[in-house]
Amino acid sequence: MPLTKDEDIKALLESVRTIALVGASDRPDRPSYGVMEFLQRQGYRVIPVNPQITGEHVHGEFVFRELSQIGMAVDMVDIFRRPQAAGEAVDAAIAAGAKAVWMQLGVINEEAAARAEAAGLKVVMDRCPAIEIPRLGIQPVA
Repeated sequence: MPLTKDEDIKALLESVRTIALVGASDRPDRPSYGVMEFLQRQGYRVIPVNPQITGEHVHGEFVFRELSQIGMAVDMVDIFRRPQAAGEAVDAAIAAGAKAVWMQLGVINEEAAARAEAAGLKVVMDRCPAIEIPRLGIQPVA
């Protein structure tokens, strides 16, 4: 089951340090742009992933084409993709050894969530960390 209890979501967000943001955008009008900036201000290392802007930089971070290219451990994969495309990002997160996948508001893919959980990943669906962090009173990471 995806995490739904406040204490479980809080524990996850407090344990995470590195987040890969799949569907990152270099456009300030896109939600992923603002969420990435917010997460960085909270002290997380956020690595953007988007094949359309590979090689560019968003908020000072190099944009990778796919998760497998990052070459470092990622604690959580934050997915800004349509629900039907989220499964591919979840499979990549499993292959990359992520500890958790976070599907953004409106992103609900039960089959992908079940695959992630079967692989031992924690799953959050249909929520935004930029909403949950202040709501749960989570302090910036050191």
